[in-house]
Amino acid sequence: MRRRQRKSDCPVHFALEVFGDAWTLLVIRDLMFKNRTTYTELLRAEEGIATNILADRLVRLEQDGIIAKERDSEHTSASHYRLTTKGIDLLPIMLEIIQWSAKHDPRTAAPREFVKRLRTEKPRLTTELRSALETHPERQVQGKSGRAARHRRDRPSAHRKNRKLEVSS
Repeated sequence: MRRRQRKSDCPVHFALEVFGDAWTLLVIRDLMFKNRTTYTELLRAEEGIATNILADRLVRLEQDGIIAKERDSEHTSASHYRLTTKGIDLLPIMLEIIQWSAKHDPRTAAPREFVKRLRTEKPRLTTELRSALETHPERQVQGKSGRAARHRRDRPSAHRKNRKLEVSS
């Protein structure tokens, strides 16, 4: 995690320093639930993030160890972003935000079935989502050096297309 001058040691303040603005949480949402992994996919999110803001948030999230960036392959210059273990640990927080919003926002875009499962079987749903994120072939994991490393598989793009964690929110 990059060093910042901290104003306090309050745990809420610490968390807000890492992911406490709307754009950062939306990038995390897109990586976690909407299977958006490239800069272009993230840029096309319905909220309309500006290119400079997206670039800044991606750099900050990578510096903070929430996401990792990797080149797609030796044959292309495209980069993909993945949640690290630290980023995946935000899953319960994101689910709480979705549940709270679904309860208090009559116009929520969260699918009814997802909200129902969140309300009635949250532990099971959380386990399923975490498992899908953790076993994803392109998921970034923290190595011994603290830097992100990639689990390699022969055809990761085919698996990525089949992964269905999409949640509108």
